[in-house]
Formats: sequence, structure tokens, C-alpha cells
Amino acid sequence: MASTRCLFTILLGITTYWTLFSLSLGNPGGLFLFPQFYDHTCPQAPAIVKSIVEKAYAKDPRMAASLLRLHFHDCFVKGCDASVLLDTSGTMVSEKRSNPNKDSLRGFEVIDEIKYALENECPQTVSCADIVALAARDSTVLTGGPSWEVPLGRRDSLDASVQGSNNNLPAPNSTLSSIITKFKLQGLDIVDVVALSGAHTIGDTRCASFRQRLYNQSGNGVPDFSLNPAYAAGLRTKCPSSGGDQNLFFLDLVTPFKFDNQYFKNLLVYNGILNSDEVLFTQSAQTMELVKLYAENNELFFEQFAKSMVKMGNISPLTWPMGEIRKICRRVNHH
Repeated sequence: MASTRCLFTILLGITTYWTLFSLSLGNPGGLFLFPQFYDHTCPQAPAIVKSIVEKAYAKDPRMAASLLRLHFHDCFVKGCDASVLLDTSGTMVSEKRSNPNKDSLRGFEVIDEIKYALENECPQTVSCADIVALAARDSTVLTGGPSWEVPLGRRDSLDASVQGSNNNLPAPNSTLSSIITKFKLQGLDIVDVVALSGAHTIGDTRCASFRQRLYNQSGNGVPDFSLNPAYAAGLRTKCPSSGGDQNLFFLDLVTPFKFDNQYFKNLLVYNGILNSDEVLFTQSAQTMELVKLYAENNELFFEQFAKSMVKMGNISPLTWPMGEIRKICRRVNHH
């Protein structure tokens, strides 16, 4: 009787496993991602990631926004698979060379340092994709933002897609409909669009990313009327009509190093520096209401941002037996 019960338990376990496995193959969100993934194989992993992110942030407060952006730019191209970290090699062109990434995406050395520490602690166990996801969460918390449990278990890609990076990432001068479409292709809805845009509460942008708003928004030599004239006048002093492309400006001019809902308050008074930010308030009644809601309620914004980050982190992950655990995040392993 006992042996029959034992056999039944084993069979039930196998059936459940294969049901989950078959479901996960058809589920781009990957059922096999869960926060406890490394509890037995590398329990120190989250603490190691956190300590190195803290050290990098103490040295350079801009790094928090950079690491958060790295996760976004990874997930929107082929899923959250660390393809964004790969250097150009042979016939493979790095995503670092794409228009959205060149001269602006940073934080790679911090990821290298984390990977080196983790390889010493537990060799070939923790993926680069999971490191990027954890670093994004830790960066948010360090700057005063919400925390969330990061589902883990992603594996690393064997290639990159510079074309995907050029095509899939919303540009700073995008229309709202273009932004919504690009998010929708990743399984993210309009609430995710507004909440995740709130990441621009920290970090910087370059003059080249918003210059057209100051001088020539629609190709007729006229500035963008949805940009506060007083704010625009100040921006012109450091962002000339030509030259100064790399000059940096805070995305949130009020609390640039604090993760809060000030970004949404800025949009209400037309102080969103990027076109892709201000259109959330000017081009749709639905997104306008969400902007107002988050401007009024920081707690609600934090709650939704955490949910949307988990959802974004679940975009088409590679799980076993696909992909690999890279030894060095910048290149694939030798096979």
C-alpha cells in the first residue's frame, strides 16, 4: 500500500513537471523563473550583486539609472537574455553599436565586476541576464524607489541583434502610438508604458536626444509648443542648435537622483525633457489620466512600477536547456 502511494507521488511529480515544462515552452513569460532559483546553488548571489551595485553607485550616482536602463535595453531585444552585453565578435555585431545604445549605454564594467565575483563564489551558476535584472532592482531601491522580488533562472543568449536593438527600442522623439506599439509587441500594455516611463525620474539625457524640440520640432523651424518656454530657454543655453551633442541634462530637473513621482509632476507643467515623455500627457486621454494619477499618488506609482518591472523581466527569457551560463558576460563560451 505504502509503495503504491509512493509510486503515485512520484508519477504525480513527473506529470506536474512535464505539464509545467510544456506550458513554459509556449509561455514567453517563462514559468521557470522564480526568486529562489539560486537558494541552493549560489545563496550569496543577490547579496554579492547588491554590494557591488552599492559600491558603484557610491562612486558614481548616475550608475543607478544606467543599470536600470541596461535591463530595459536588454529585454526589448530578443528578450531578457543579456544579448546587450556581448561585444562584437566574428560575424556578430554587438547591440552596443546600435543607434539607441552607442555613446550612451553604460554600466558594463559594473556587470563585469559582479560576474567576476560570482564566478569566484559559484562558477558558471548565475547568468549574466539575472545579474542585469538584479542590478536594475537594486539600483531602483538605492535611489529611494520600490523593491520587488526578482524572478530568476534566465540563461544567456548565444548571439546579439543590432537590428533588433535599432528597431525595437522606442526613440526619444517617438510618437505615443509608436511607443505603445513597441511595448505591445513585448506583451506590455498602456499601464506598463506609463509606469515604466517613470524610470526617467533618475538619470540623464543628451542634447542630441531632444534638440529638435528646442529649435525645429516639425521641420518648420519652430520649437515644440508642448515644452514649457521658460524651461526650453534654460535648455538652449547648454544645447545649441548645432554642436554639444553629448552635453548631459537631468531627465527630472527637480529631484534628479531620487526615485520618486516627480517625473509625472514635471509632465503636468510641460517640463518633460524628451518628446517621448511629454507625449504621455499630451497625446492620449488614457495616458494623461495615468500621469495625473501617479503625480498625485507616489505609492500607486511605486506599486505599478514594481509590477511592470517583473512583467518586463519576464519577456521571452531563455530557460534550460536553451542558452548558456556565460563565464564572461561580454562573450559567449567556447563550445
